[in-house]
Amino acid sequence: MKILDEKKIKNSLEGRIRDDIDSGRVGGASVLVKQEGEIVYSGCFGLADHNKPLGESAIFRLASLTKPITAAAILKQVDRGLVSIFDPLEKFIPEYAEMDIGALGEDGKTVITGKASEKIKIVHLLNHTSGVGSSLLGDKLFAELKSDERVDLKSIARAYANRPLAFEPGSMTVYSPLIAFDLLARVVEITSGEAYDKFLKKEIFEPLGMVDTTFVPTEDQWGRMVCIHNFDGEKSDFLPLDRAHTMSDLPLTYFCGGASLVSTVSDYSNFAEMLLADGKKDGEQLISRELIKQMQTPSVDDKIMPGPQKWGLGVRVITSEDYTHLPVGAYGWSGAYGAHMWVDPKNKITAVYMKNSLYDGGAGALTAVNFEDDIYF
Repeated sequence: MKILDEKKIKNSLEGRIRDDIDSGRVGGASVLVKQEGEIVYSGCFGLADHNKPLGESAIFRLASLTKPITAAAILKQVDRGLVSIFDPLEKFIPEYAEMDIGALGEDGKTVITGKASEKIKIVHLLNHTSGVGSSLLGDKLFAELKSDERVDLKSIARAYANRPLAFEPGSMTVYSPLIAFDLLARVVEITSGEAYDKFLKKEIFEPLGMVDTTFVPTEDQWGRMVCIHNFDGEKSDFLPLDRAHTMSDLPLTYFCGGASLVSTVSDYSNFAEMLLADGKKDGEQLISRELIKQMQTPSVDDKIMPGPQKWGLGVRVITSEDYTHLPVGAYGWSGAYGAHMWVDPKNKITAVYMKNSLYDGGAGALTAVNFEDDIYF
C-alpha cells in the first residue's frame, strides 16, 4: 500500500492552488484527503465571493458529483429487492416501452431514424449507454423543453418519453449530463413512495452526517454558498449569488438526479468514506458490500468504451496504467463547476476537491488532474 506523504502533499498542493488563485484561474478551493479514515491533508484557499474568505463550512454546487449519490440511491433500492439493474425502465415508467431513435438533420432539426429494438435498462442509465439525453441531439431536446416540462422529476420523465434516443441502448456510451440520472431518481421516487430529496435525506445524508447536502438550501446554507467564479484568460471575477437555482437555470423544485445537489467538502468526504468502507458507516451497512463492489467494477467493455477509463455504475473506473494520474481500481467522478472526487480501495484513500467555476470544470479539468498528481506524485 502506498503511504501518502503529508508534507509532500502540502507543499505540492498548496503551491499549485495558490498559483491557480494568483493567476485568476481559480477563485477559491477546498480540499480534503484521507487515508485509512484519517485526515492526511485538508485546506481552504481563496475567496467564496469578492470579499469573503472561503472557510471549512463553505457550500459548493456539486453539478455532476450528484451522479454518484444518485447511483447509491438506486443501489439501496436494489438491495431492498425493489429494483434490479437489469430491469427495463418501462417496468417503472411505462411510457418508455416504445422508443424512437433520432438524429440531427443537416438543417439542425430532429429526424426520426427508426425504432429502438433494445429496451432501456437501469444499467444503461447508470453507465451512459441508454441514449437518453446524450450527444448534441440530447442537448437540443433539453433546450427545447418547455418550462412546465421541467418542473420536477415526474414532468421531466414524462417529457423525455416523447423524445427520441440518440442511439440504440447498450450499443455505445455517450455521456448523459442530466436526463439518465433524472430517470434513476424518478425510479427511486416511484419505488419508495417518497420525493427524491426526502429519500436522500433519510436514507443517505442523515446516516452519513451530511448535514449540508441538499437540493434546497436553507437561509443559513445560502449564506455559506460559494459564488460562481469565472476567468476569461485575463479577468477573474465572481458572479452574483444566484439563490433561485443550484444548477444552471433549473428550478429548485426539480431535484435533478444528475446535477443539482450542493454540499461541503466534509459532507462529500463522508460519502466517499462510506464507499471506501464497502457501504458501511459506524457498523451499519447502508448499501451491501456486493453492490458497492459492482458499482466500482467496469460495466462496459473496450468495444464501446476503449481506453484506460470505463464506466462502472455512476462512476468512472480506472482500468489501465495508461491513465497515469490515478492507480488502477480508483473510481469517482467530477462536476461541471470543478468539483472532483475519487476513492482508491487499494491504498485506502478518499480525496475531494471543491471549487465552483465556469472555467476549467468537468471531467478532465486541469485542476482535477493536477489534484490527482499532487496526491500521488
